[in-house]
Parts: sequence; C-alpha cells; structure tokens
Amino acid sequence: MSKKRMITMMMAALLSVSLAACGQSSPGPKSAEQPQEGGKAPTEGEAKQIYTVTAIDYRYGDPPPSSSSGLTMINERFNVKYEPTFVPNTAFDEKINATFASGKIPDMIGLMTADVKNRYNKFAKQGAFLDIEPYIQEYPTLKLVPDFIWDAVRVDGKIYAIPQYAPKYQVVTVIRKDWLDKLGLEVPTNYEQLKEVAIAFTNNDPDGNGKKDTYGLAIGQDINPNFNQGPYWDPDAWYHQDEAGNYIPGMIGNGRKEFITMLSELYKAGAMTKDYAILNWADTNKEFYSGKAGIFIGTPRGMSQEYMDGLLAIHPDAQFVSLGPFKDAYGNQGLTSGAGFNGITLLSAKLASEPEKLKRILTMIDFGRTFYPEDSRNESNADFDWWSGKIGVGYEMKDGVPVNKENFASDGLAPSTYFVDNTAWAPQDFDNDYSITYQTKQLSDLVESIEAMYKEIKLYANPITGLESATDNAKGAELKKYVMDEQVKMIAGTRPVSEWDQLVQEYLSKGGADIIAEYNAGITEKDPKALFK
Repeated sequence: MSKKRMITMMMAALLSVSLAACGQSSPGPKSAEQPQEGGKAPTEGEAKQIYTVTAIDYRYGDPPPSSSSGLTMINERFNVKYEPTFVPNTAFDEKINATFASGKIPDMIGLMTADVKNRYNKFAKQGAFLDIEPYIQEYPTLKLVPDFIWDAVRVDGKIYAIPQYAPKYQVVTVIRKDWLDKLGLEVPTNYEQLKEVAIAFTNNDPDGNGKKDTYGLAIGQDINPNFNQGPYWDPDAWYHQDEAGNYIPGMIGNGRKEFITMLSELYKAGAMTKDYAILNWADTNKEFYSGKAGIFIGTPRGMSQEYMDGLLAIHPDAQFVSLGPFKDAYGNQGLTSGAGFNGITLLSAKLASEPEKLKRILTMIDFGRTFYPEDSRNESNADFDWWSGKIGVGYEMKDGVPVNKENFASDGLAPSTYFVDNTAWAPQDFDNDYSITYQTKQLSDLVESIEAMYKEIKLYANPITGLESATDNAKGAELKKYVMDEQVKMIAGTRPVSEWDQLVQEYLSKGGADIIAEYNAGITEKDPKALFK
C-alpha cells in the first residue's frame, strides 16, 4: 500500500504558526536531464551516468514489491538504479535503529513526525544527515515550504530534513444532522449543548427504529478523538498560562478539565462509548459508521469512502454537519493549526561528496512533491499520467476524477508508490479540493463544508513549535500517559474530577515543571491572542 499520512495527525506534536503556505504556484516537474533552477545543465556524461540510489521508509500495510513496472519507470525516467527498502510501520523502529547503528545510512530516509524531537535531532547532531538549506532555492517544491515549517526542523540552526506536506487542517467534530433534525435540535455551539445532544441521541430514538440502540459520542482508547473545539480545549496546545505567565500544556489546562467533566457525565448517562478505554481506532470508527453513535470526527483529507458507504447502506438518508470552533472563556474563537507537515525526508551526509548524484536525488524528490491542479489530474498531463502509473494501468478516470486501481500499490503499478515523499506540496491548503476526491455526495458535501469553514476561521499557532525540551524528550511520553490514565479514571468515576488540581501538581512534580520552564525559555510571544492568525 502507499504510505497513508494519518490525520492523528490529530496527534502531531508540532503545530504551525501560519494559516497558509506561501502563494507561489508550482511549476511542472523536471526530468532528470533538465537543468535545475539556479543551476547548470548536466554534461552528457553526467546525464548518462546511472546512479544507485538507496532508501528506507515505512509503510502502513504491506510494502510494494521489489520488482515492478512502477519501479522500472522510475529507473528509466531518472536514469538511476533505485533500491528502496520499505518496512511495515509496526517494525520500523527496530529496523531504523539497526540501520543507524550499522553506520550504513541509505541515501534517503523517511521518518515519522514523532521522530523529529528524538531520533532526528540525535543523529543530525552526530553529522549523519546532509544540510538541506543550500539547495532550497533551487527546487520549486522546496521553495514553497513556509519559513515557519523549515524552522520547526532546524537543529543547531541548520536544516537537515525536508518536511513532507500535510494540510494545516485538524479533525473537527461531526454530527448526524438527520438525527438533529429528527429530534428538533440545533447545531451545538458550546459543550453544554453538545452534552445535551449526546444524551438526546442516547435516549430519544434518533434513527426512529423504536429501539434504544443509539448513543452520542464515539470515542476510543487514549480519549481519542479529543473533540477539541479550539486551543482552549486542545490537550496538545500550549494556550493556557499559569500565574507567572508561563504557557502550560493543554492536558492540564482548565479547558481539558471542562471536557473531562463533560465526559464523566456522558459516561454516567451511557451517552458515550462504554468500553472506550480499550477500544482501538478501527473499532472506534465502527461505532459511528455502523449507525450506533451520532457524534464523531471528520477532516478534509483521509476520510474513508468504504466506511461511509457502509453507513449509508444502513442509513441511506444520513446527513452530516461539522461544528465550527466554540468561543472560549477568553473570548477567542478558532482552531489549533496543524503542523503543516507530516513526516520528514533525510539525505545521507555522504551525498555532499557526490554532487551530481545529489542533484539526481533532489530532482526525484522535487518531482514526487509536485502539485497538480484539479484540471491537470488526468492522462492529458504527461507527468501526472506517468506518476499515477498510466491511464488504464495504474488508474482510471471516473466522472472526471482519477481513481487508483485496487492493485496499483500492492503490485507496484504506479511510480508514486515508491517515492519516500509521495505527497504533493499544495501552494495553498484549499488548492487540494479534497471534496472532489470522494465518490459519495454526503461525504463530498461534508468535506466541502469543512474546507469552506477553514477558509474563514483563525488558526492558533502553538508557541512551542520548533522548540525542544530535554525533559520532555526524556520523560514527556511517560508523563503524558500517566496524566491520560488518571483522566480515564476520572471519566469512569474511579477518581473524582474534584481532584483535578491534585493531578496538576502530580504532573508538575514528576517533571512537568521542568518541561514548562524549558519550553517557555524559548517562547517569545507571550500573548496567546496574538497567536491566532
């Protein structure tokens, strides 16, 4: 399968500081023989030389085959012998650790966003990777990356990573509108109203089948989704401040307390997923898409057509509405911005001594990141057609939209399957027009409404973006799990929410105070309101 850049992203650790990428348009991709912008054309010998290019990357699901038509197309187009190694995501940590330990670093390495603050920083400081900054202005898709994203991957002032595109969209709360209409309820604009809707969905037979077989919130383990309606309630946003004016993590803020209190009331009322604490993400989705729950999440990119088709087979008249941001206690209204990238591509430091091979690799990377406007995503655009494995082989056109063949990735039919970075860098997030990629009207309409909302609202830039805390690197994951586990107890009623202040002190005493101090030492903007863009 091709790499799926997940929207847990919803769980991205870094958040961006700008609403949109710079407004340059993306020129067409270059072939291996074309001169790079700002460079000179290769000599005949340089163009003919075949370079062996190695890579290691992760994949969700089965990796593509090591021999295929898609791989052959890459070798022929770029005049390389491309030897990528793809590892299932569940085994990637072990494999990449062994790779770094061996000292035999491939030419290209793909890492997850979660690696930015640990593995990437560690090995960049040891000189394992190439400094990318001198080449940024030579490649169109690299020039499109906003400065704040480059800054997020700097190590000791240098850039060793190429960020892989992700829109700044986060997930938003989605409600069954047909159920709201059936019960005569308005779209919620605060958590009290959301709670009332969830309880009504549980008790008032919104699907009209005469049975008590529906409920409110679909939620799973790790209290996911977090249903935040703005940074005030976002557990990952640093928005609240303590008495000294220091930003604190959202998971111990007043907004999180309000949300956990609501969940404890919904749990008691049977208006949220009963076994949420042990429910994995796939099964959490099923709670909503099987027609049981009426409140879940959506996002422009990455919605499941298959899941939606399953729900519509049960409830053909289902309709959906997304919630906009709620106004918080400070009078602010907006959503937390996503990081603007999801995953990074690294190049071996050894490539500095092979400039022509480096140019070939950067040309490949630039091609793989090229954005195609909607009217160019068809066989009339030779580059898009090639990238997608050729019309009739890797994809088909259905109602004017390119649809991948079921085996395009598993059989390696499309070159796109083999690129470490196979996500186009859109000039603006809304240029993606994700709504047109869905085949069901209800899903397309929902996504279109979310995209329209994002054009209008303000996004909050997390002030710790690009900063590092040694204590967070060492203890942060364990400490977050501790706080999360205690909040699960509060939801279930085995620990009272009235002990919230005590939980905050536990967080601070276990290392949280050091994390807060270390991050705040690097924050320059002390006014949260100024971080809404």
